[in-house]
Amino acid sequence: MNTVKVLIAGMGYAGTRFLTALRTLSGPGEPGPGPTGPGPSGPSSGPLDLNIEVAYHARHRTIEDIPYFASLTEALDTFSPDLVIVAVTDSAHAEILTRLKGYRGFVLAEKPLTSLHDDLEAVTSALTEVSGFAMDLVGRYSEASVALHRYVHHNRLALVRAHATWGKNRINDHRPTVGVTSEVIHSLDLVQRLSLDGSRLQLRHAVGVSSDYSISGRDVLDSVALTAQLGDAVVSAYSSFVNVTRQRTIDCVFRDPDGGLVYAAAEYSNPTWDADQLRIWRTADGREETLLTVDTRHDPVPEGFDTIVGLRRITADAVRYAYDRQRPAVEFADLAESVRLQRLLNEIELEARLTGPAAYFPDGRQITPETNLERLG
Repeated sequence: MNTVKVLIAGMGYAGTRFLTALRTLSGPGEPGPGPTGPGPSGPSSGPLDLNIEVAYHARHRTIEDIPYFASLTEALDTFSPDLVIVAVTDSAHAEILTRLKGYRGFVLAEKPLTSLHDDLEAVTSALTEVSGFAMDLVGRYSEASVALHRYVHHNRLALVRAHATWGKNRINDHRPTVGVTSEVIHSLDLVQRLSLDGSRLQLRHAVGVSSDYSISGRDVLDSVALTAQLGDAVVSAYSSFVNVTRQRTIDCVFRDPDGGLVYAAAEYSNPTWDADQLRIWRTADGREETLLTVDTRHDPVPEGFDTIVGLRRITADAVRYAYDRQRPAVEFADLAESVRLQRLLNEIELEARLTGPAAYFPDGRQITPETNLERLG
């Protein structure tokens, strides 16, 4: 059996999830898309006819049954990976990506690409020789997202107005973070992909709130609200790491080629991860006509696949591409697009008028490692 070598840089929460996804790719296939879902060419990832060898680089050895490298250079030279997955903490992304200079394999990186204070040009320059690049914008791999994207582009629906809410509760999270820009990136990416002409989001206004919600500091951006233009469309978005409940929705109004309005509402990860739904409709004579629905809330999830259905799909696409350049089921967020998104995130953070910091822990905090995957995601 042919072999693909995968190196995971970072074996914390994100790295462990990637390891789980890689291990399941040689096991039973996941449930296929339903009749109204993405269809045979959608983001389905059954077993791969490949032997996947995994090693990891981290500061400390935490897993004994796969090769460990304390040095990234040694890992690249000795293990010679076909695919490198960058799953270190947000603030260390730029360091690892820059140290990949000269690497010629495929890179799959956690989002965001860098932080506001990193040298984005140095990261871009370091990755000029890679065979391919993808940022882990896993929302693209939701059946709801795939179906919405396909319906909009197939029917030439022009976006008029969109609003996105993307938030979860990371209060007292023990993981370091660069702030809410690593959350808002998901909704901005999904909305931007709805443009028919490839227009890019242009920030208009932003306000935010900072707090001591994480261990990264007392004045970290935890929430942001913004307005933007996407071509002729108007976009608003709210994202937060201090939402008491997880809330991920995108509402859109489109104009069809005949001038009529078409509506779409997508909801993600409710009540559990990968439990998504989409409805597209229009009104005529005072009545609603449903045009498309997708609902994965009741789809069975095989044991061991909890919280990684979407992650497993993008990982499978990355493995296939690293092996023989197979076209991904869902378009990768390549390096150029990832850089554009990072510039937008940097602009949001620089331009946002801030209130705060809010003090959740004025007398200090007791950090407890989180085990609830539903809250972490």
